[in-house]
Parts: sequence; C-alpha cells; structure tokens
Amino acid sequence: MDELGLNLPVLVAQLVNFFLLLVLLRIFLYKPILEMLDRRKQRIQEGEQAAEQSKEQASQAEADVATQIEEARQQSQALVAQAQEASNRIQEDSRNQAKQEAETLLERARNEIQLERDQAVAVLRSEFADLTVSAAEKVIGQSLDRQAHQRLIDEVLAESTFREG
Repeated sequence: MDELGLNLPVLVAQLVNFFLLLVLLRIFLYKPILEMLDRRKQRIQEGEQAAEQSKEQASQAEADVATQIEEARQQSQALVAQAQEASNRIQEDSRNQAKQEAETLLERARNEIQLERDQAVAVLRSEFADLTVSAAEKVIGQSLDRQAHQRLIDEVLAESTFREG
C-alpha cells in the first residue's frame, strides 16, 4: 500500500476519526437540528390550523351576523306592520265614533224638530181654537162656553185632514 501512497495506520486512524466525528455530529448537531425543524414544522402546522379555525370562526360569525340582520329586518317589518295595523284600527275607530256621534246628533236634531213641530201644531190648534171661538162669538154675538167649544173643536180637528205627523 505504500506504493499507492497510502499509510494503513493513518488510514485507519482517519476512518476512526471520521466515524467518531460522524457519530458526534449525529448526536450533537443532526438530532438537535432535526428536532428544531420538527418543532418549527409543528408550529407552522399549528399556525395553519389556527388560521383555518379563525377563518371558519370568521365565516361562522359572518353567517351569525347575517342571520341576526335578517331577524332584525323581519322584526322591524313586523313592527311596521303592527304600527300600520294599529293606525288603521285607530282610524276605523275614529270613523266609527264620528259616525255614531253624527247619528246621535242627527237623531237629536230629528227629535228637536219633531218636538218643535208638535209644539207648533199645538200652538196652531190653540190659536185656531181661539180664533174659532172668537169668530163664533162674533157671529152669534154672545160668549160661548170655552171648554165645551174647545172639546168640540178638538173633535172636529181630529176628524179633519189637518192631523199631526
């Protein structure tokens, strides 16, 4: 081996040194670097999972907000409908009350007209009776019994076409 320029004891010593260096590097450098890379890989995966969870939570929150907005819109529409219904009911009640008041006033006016008519007829009868008695007194030239003639006049008026109503 000397002819090749190789020295066996130096070659064996170098091989032993190489394997010893390889074992030491594996123990002190390779394993810690692999563990560090594994931890980094795990943190990256955890970060990706956390980002994915955050994304899912954000989309869920967005869906919840959309649902709440829709519910609020429906509630507001229901409130508007209730307010319109209450307004219509109040208007209808007001119309009905005004109609009842108008009917009451109309009935009262009719009653007052009927009462005034009855009073006017009574006054006309009384004046007609007085005129008739006065005319009869003048025709006969003497005073007639007012009560007897009043009864007679009332009977004639009751039989005549000049009646109430």
